[in-house]
Amino acid sequence: MSLQIAVLGATGVYGRHLVPRLVSAGHRVRALARKPEAAAVAAACGAEVVRADIFDAPPLVDALRHCDIAINLATSLPSPTSQGGDYAKNDALRREGTAIWTRACRDAGVPRILQQSIAMTHAGGGAAWAGENTFHPVDESSIAGAAIAAVRDMEAIVESSGLDWLVLRGGLFYGPGTGFDDDWFSRARAGKLRLPDEGDDHVSLVHIADMAQATVRALARWPSRQALIVADDSPARWRELFAYVCAISGSSPPRPGGRSLMPSFRVRNTKARELLSWAPSYSDYRAGLAR
Repeated sequence: MSLQIAVLGATGVYGRHLVPRLVSAGHRVRALARKPEAAAVAAACGAEVVRADIFDAPPLVDALRHCDIAINLATSLPSPTSQGGDYAKNDALRREGTAIWTRACRDAGVPRILQQSIAMTHAGGGAAWAGENTFHPVDESSIAGAAIAAVRDMEAIVESSGLDWLVLRGGLFYGPGTGFDDDWFSRARAGKLRLPDEGDDHVSLVHIADMAQATVRALARWPSRQALIVADDSPARWRELFAYVCAISGSSPPRPGGRSLMPSFRVRNTKARELLSWAPSYSDYRAGLAR
């Protein structure tokens, strides 16, 4: 069935992979962007491009009218290569922006909403496996802890919106356009890739193409009012992942002592596989990083 779908944040890497897949699946897509001139991918594949900002409610309501589903991919994250960055801005977007967005969807008469989230909300369990209902306390004084707290607040806003909702908690994105693996390979070739601490923590990855395809499947299946983990099949320790990157790059193995990137999280994708009838094309980092 063809749907009218609004995608907020369509110019980001997730949106650039998702919009063409939605169009290819036969949907009518309205790409909402703060800077329409940056929505070249959406325009090229036939999506309607409309100016909208998550913090500017009246134009956002107008842009959402007559849509069957609205997807929120809006983020304000620093580049993966930045040494600092204003992460608090992204936390505010998740809290304040999501509240504005859900109200705008209600005011525009949009019945269903899909919210991008992150599987790092399950972090803190070390090497233990986590599912959708596994949560650990977080230290909100740290950047990662503050981000996790903001994500949990964001999801609570979506769940209490009064709309029919779906949340997709993605693993750490990698693949074309994400910047992460390009940065890893660049540093490996320069002999500067370092393990976070000793490299013992786990990270759950998802190739950006798999995240986009899972989203298309979610729209087709629509398991109402569910939060689903979308990640590959084999979470890895950082030392395994970075050793593989160095081996491909022809450089020496990475040494420990780098800055910690995020708390350890090792998540299962079982529920998404079952409810979405989906499986990752890139089952682990070895397949996804092949070059």
